[in-house]
Amino acid sequence: MSARVCVLYFAKSVELTGIKEEEFVAVPTPISSRNLWSLLLQRHPRLSLLQHQVVLAVRQQYVAIGDQVVTLGDGDEVAVVPPLSGG
Repeated sequence: MSARVCVLYFAKSVELTGIKEEEFVAVPTPISSRNLWSLLLQRHPRLSLLQHQVVLAVRQQYVAIGDQVVTLGDGDEVAVVPPLSGG
C-alpha cells in the first residue's frame, strides 16, 4: 500500500529545502521512520545536515528516526522538526 502525505518543514529544515511544505505521493506504508527519513533525504539531500538532531512528527506525534514503524494514510501530515535554537 501507499499513501499521499503532506510534508511540513520547520525552522532550519525550511532553509535547507527552500520550502515550507510539499506533497509526497506514493509513500509506502507501513514504513519505518528511518526509511521515511531516507525518502526525504532523496528529495532534499541538504537535510542530511540535520541527520542526528531532527525528529519527525506523524499526525502531530513525535517519532524518533529509527526502527519504529508508522502507518500512513492519505492526507496525513509528516513534519520535519529540527532542534529549536535558543535565544
